[in-house]
Amino acid sequence: MEIETNTQTIQNYNYDLFVIGGGSGGIKTATTASKLGAKVAVADYVKPSEMGTSWGLGGTCVNVGCIPKYLFHSAANLGDLLHDQRAAGFNAPDQLTHNWETMTKKVHEYIRKLNWDAKLTLTQLGVKYYNKLARFVDQHTVELYDPKHNTTETVTAKNIVISVGGRPTYLENIDPKLTMTSDDIFFAKKNPGKTLVVGAGYVSLESAGFLNGLGCDVTVMVRSVLLRSFDQDAVTRVGKYMENKGVKFITGAIPDNVSLLENGQRRVSWGTNSEDFDTVLVAIGRTANTKYLNLEAAGVKYDPRNLNIYTNDVDATNVDNIYAIGDCAFDRPELTSVAVMAGSLLASRLFSESTKLMNYKNVASTVFTPLEYGFIGYSEKDAISTFGKDNIVAYHSTFKPLDWIYNDNVDLCYIKMVCLKENEKIIGLHYVGPNSANIMQGYSVALNLNATRQDFIDTVAIHPSYSEELLDLNILTSQDPLNSEGCKNCGL
Repeated sequence: MEIETNTQTIQNYNYDLFVIGGGSGGIKTATTASKLGAKVAVADYVKPSEMGTSWGLGGTCVNVGCIPKYLFHSAANLGDLLHDQRAAGFNAPDQLTHNWETMTKKVHEYIRKLNWDAKLTLTQLGVKYYNKLARFVDQHTVELYDPKHNTTETVTAKNIVISVGGRPTYLENIDPKLTMTSDDIFFAKKNPGKTLVVGAGYVSLESAGFLNGLGCDVTVMVRSVLLRSFDQDAVTRVGKYMENKGVKFITGAIPDNVSLLENGQRRVSWGTNSEDFDTVLVAIGRTANTKYLNLEAAGVKYDPRNLNIYTNDVDATNVDNIYAIGDCAFDRPELTSVAVMAGSLLASRLFSESTKLMNYKNVASTVFTPLEYGFIGYSEKDAISTFGKDNIVAYHSTFKPLDWIYNDNVDLCYIKMVCLKENEKIIGLHYVGPNSANIMQGYSVALNLNATRQDFIDTVAIHPSYSEELLDLNILTSQDPLNSEGCKNCGL
């Protein structure tokens, strides 16, 4: 049976599924489809950053996102234990020195292993891997360009999945070669030194946090407010903790100019002010990595502002055989785990009898700032905006973990529970404190099962633990939060 495409009539497709993008979501889509009997190929090519940084297969998370970020964050936390060690009686030194090269060597060894594992997995499952740039010729045809050899070929596919993720956005009117982004920081050859981090989002604050913990003099420049779309009662504690750790903040500003000095530093000017830094790290957001794809040739619609592709509930674009998942899709959580699950479910719908859709609601996440912030569902402000103030009730508390008797940050750990007033079904949960990701993962199951505040109250706590603090919230957010010292279940 002949199949009509935009530009040609073809007898057979080269592939049942062609995936553009070799990140976690794209690889999961490809491997799931291959296991279900589909003939699959993946195209992935990393265009170097403005500083010339490039990396291997695996996408943002493996190379310049979740994995190195968490490893740098963990390294910083190890150094931060020095004060607690002395307070607990260990004969620890007054201060530690950190070797940037030793840390990055270990991190890069682990990343290269993940790169290799990704290639091996594709090979073992019979997925064809093209280390080439892909762009559409029409809705079933993809042109593959090899920049290394300046060669081009075309392939055809019945179904195409776009999973190209995003890349950092640069400052307007600033030479990008005088700054670095999250595409570069994890590959820096030496300690960045005195660093200005520009931005107020999670990438900015996470970077500022681990750089400060690794001994850098760090300043964060914020145009408006920290973590604008997050619960501000929680965010306030995150910012205060970072200030206590020595991170400086410049608010209400963006760089007007960055110039290179003879000594290699960057002079940053804003308003009537200027200061010299060794490194300027720009973290003002991300743009979908779809510019090269020639989406117009396939008829795929996208948001012209951030280049994100419009999709529906089944992750399909407006073109019936083209799909998009992950960070490049419009209004989707920019999280690796979301892309992975969405890709797996999509492949199952395409190549088996599955009809299961991705649930984009109640997705738990954590901001890996020095004091971590985990959350699920609505902020209090967004809940009020969505359901109405009279239909929302929220509870909160500050607490001090029991093992923080060695720590001076008394009242910065924080919890908030946002509920529908009628039955106190929980629609938002926020936790600022240690080990946030590990704690919030389990509670995301509870919220997806429609847990109520009473369900939490009826649950016997593990004592002493950080997690127990979420089980018995009773102070309304209209009241000052209660400061718990970590023995609320001692019966005292």
